[in-house]
Amino acid sequence: MPRDHASDVATIIRHPAFAMAVATLDAEHERTVADIVTLTEIPSPPFKEERRAAAYLEMLRAHGLEDVEQDEVGNVMGLRRGAGNGALMVVAAHLDTVFPEGTDVTVRREGTRLHAPGIGDDTRSLAVLLAYVRAMDAAGIRTRNDILFVGDVGEEGLGDLRGVRHLFNRGRYRDSIEAFITVDSPQVDKIVVGGVGSKRYSIRFRGPGGHSFGAFGIVNPMYAMAQAVADLGRIEVPATPRTTFCASVAGGGTSVNAIPEEAWVDIDLRSESAEELAKLDTRCREIVAAAVERENAARSTAEGAITVEIRALGDRPAGNTPVDSDIVRYATAALAAHGFSPKHHASSTDANIPMSLGIPAIKIGSGGTGGRAHSLGEWIDVEKSASLAGMSAGLATILAVAGFVGG
Repeated sequence: MPRDHASDVATIIRHPAFAMAVATLDAEHERTVADIVTLTEIPSPPFKEERRAAAYLEMLRAHGLEDVEQDEVGNVMGLRRGAGNGALMVVAAHLDTVFPEGTDVTVRREGTRLHAPGIGDDTRSLAVLLAYVRAMDAAGIRTRNDILFVGDVGEEGLGDLRGVRHLFNRGRYRDSIEAFITVDSPQVDKIVVGGVGSKRYSIRFRGPGGHSFGAFGIVNPMYAMAQAVADLGRIEVPATPRTTFCASVAGGGTSVNAIPEEAWVDIDLRSESAEELAKLDTRCREIVAAAVERENAARSTAEGAITVEIRALGDRPAGNTPVDSDIVRYATAALAAHGFSPKHHASSTDANIPMSLGIPAIKIGSGGTGGRAHSLGEWIDVEKSASLAGMSAGLATILAVAGFVGG
């Protein structure tokens, strides 16, 4: 008989233990807000998450989780035992922010709004995970599966999902994980079920260089780079699955009156489809090779030819979790039951890694509202009713996926 996901979620929500857990979230709202502030004000720049990781490790330990530890790449985690056979689901939030070392991360409060870089993406979620543990424990909630709560490193930018990549490729739990939920950013109505894959490169064109007047006529790496960028801009990509490209950062040369020895450009290629991303990657490489060949044919190589090096900056695999899978249907039902209008989206999150491996995975929101993510003006609103609605929907999702067995 087909599983009735909405009915399963309704049963969880009606259970006295769930009501007690939600009451705990409500009663401890200010504690959750205090945790958000505490964690936000611990800087966590890319590749320098150590201080926040250490603080979060102690928080996990103080919440009574088992096997609390930090792994080789910096992820911190703790286990909440289930009543079943040791099958495992992961609930994660990322420790890192996009902001460089030295950024002022002091939280400024205006009513129920909190302002600080990184406060919504993804510090609020770290605090919400702790609130879930407290609520489940206060209500005596039991689940069939073990739940591993994780604060992971390297989700943003050039971090290239290294924390979750390690968790699934080398971590001690890699063979036990049956489902994965990342809690990332406040908005609850968007369930990420598609992982947008990306390939990021720094493309370095090199040549002999020389005086702009005296050596005029020799090959110029800047021209090769310009040709490649112009041709990249002419690529036609499908609208569905959504596929994009961007020449984003460029540089090179030493003086206005010198033919440069090097010119470089960083590019970002993305697609919801692994196949389309591979096609785009191949086409980009063909364009770069043709631009080098064209410049070497157009000008003198007597002092040396143009060469090129393509350096990988990031490689995020594409993937998806089918919308008719249990994890998506449970999340959709839980959000609808709490008054949200859930929509399924594709994005680039920690869920990309398990999606690419065929492991059921989604991204959900932490509750409440927020805005201006990745900017110095980032903010969240911690007004209780909206926060509680989102957190309750998230908790119902987690319990449904983990296999709620009562309180």
